Amino acid sequence: MANVVVVGAQWGDEGKGKIVDWLSIEADIVVRFQGGHNAGHTLVIGNQTYKLALLPSGIVRPGKLSVIGNGVVLDPRHLIEEIAKLGAQGVAVSPANLKIAENVTLILALHRELDAHRESSTTEGLKIGTTKRGIGPAYEDKVGRRAIRLMDLAEPDSLDQKIARLLAHHDPLRRGLGLEPVSAQAIRAELDSVAPAVLPFMDATWDLLETARRDGKRILFEGAQGALLDVDHGTYPFVTSSNTVAANAATGSGLGPKAIGYVLGIAKAYTTRVGGGPFPTELLDAIGERIGDRGHEFGTNTGRRRRCGWFDSVLVRQTVKTSGIDGIALTKLDILDGFEEIKVCVGYHLDGARIDRLPASQAAQARVAPIYETIEGWEGTTAGARSWAELPAQAIKYVRRIEELIEAPVALLSTSPERADTILVHNPFRD
Repeated sequence: MANVVVVGAQWGDEGKGKIVDWLSIEADIVVRFQGGHNAGHTLVIGNQTYKLALLPSGIVRPGKLSVIGNGVVLDPRHLIEEIAKLGAQGVAVSPANLKIAENVTLILALHRELDAHRESSTTEGLKIGTTKRGIGPAYEDKVGRRAIRLMDLAEPDSLDQKIARLLAHHDPLRRGLGLEPVSAQAIRAELDSVAPAVLPFMDATWDLLETARRDGKRILFEGAQGALLDVDHGTYPFVTSSNTVAANAATGSGLGPKAIGYVLGIAKAYTTRVGGGPFPTELLDAIGERIGDRGHEFGTNTGRRRRCGWFDSVLVRQTVKTSGIDGIALTKLDILDGFEEIKVCVGYHLDGARIDRLPASQAAQARVAPIYETIEGWEGTTAGARSWAELPAQAIKYVRRIEELIEAPVALLSTSPERADTILVHNPFRD
């Protein structure tokens, strides 16, 4: 049995929530290892729909331990709200089933305000399409070694000194941006108000996880955004502020690299993206609209309409390599039901030459043009299929062609948001 890392193989929104929930049947612990509450997961279980942003997807399953790792940036206000929302749906969240790393960085009100200010700017290069939830500015403070961390709430006597260190950076920054100053007293009041609610969840999660690993517990690591939003390997600067590739599952949870066994990448049968940045296969026509409408392509937490396009095998093959993906969970195949023909990007043209990867240069990324292969569509339906025998032959051909192009096998095939509508080829925990 191997511990499993689940990562998005595109720009996020690939359906990781359902897959993590499906896999959590066999997991003992589900760990969120990066990102903030800007990446939503929708879980459909029977007639109940759960919309998560910060909590690991395993939280809705009884008997599972959920962990928010040190690689996450935590908005305590949102955490309290999300726990209350789940409680109203009958899911009890307590320190018995949720642990939060003591060294996790906190998102504060000044981070949210700074993020929103930048996104409303007309200055070229400042606006990149964030969710305005303060994730980026919080990571900046973490790297700048001035962040307030969860453990700091447990040491109130030294908290004022840490707030002063934080404001030594933010005061001049805010003056330069024309923003009103934030008082140290306001930040202290903000932290004091949330401390009683969040401190009971605090733990040395790295130690807890290592003990569980040695005891043979099965750990499922859950990423937030997709690998193409990785701050190093994504479409920079239109990326998130953390490493989203599979290797960060170890760093973001406090475990060594040997803790990772199987890497499962999640990819839609087409491509979507939210916010700005390059998107070689984007469809700005009726087909793109049709895919978006049929796939209900709206952000879980923001409601923003997603940009839609054909499947880009160049990009997914690239994330297979940068994340060391062992197998792919292909989702939303049913959205392509009824198309007479389907296109797949198999390469790019750049300045008259063919290339088989997305270049790192921002300018070059904007210039690449997709090279398409046309595949015959299918008339039957794949929606709700739970075995290969229920799939139209041409749909199977489409899946097999994707496997060839991305150089990785399809381990699972998802045919609807329902947990049970999943075709299992390889069990990541056992095969």
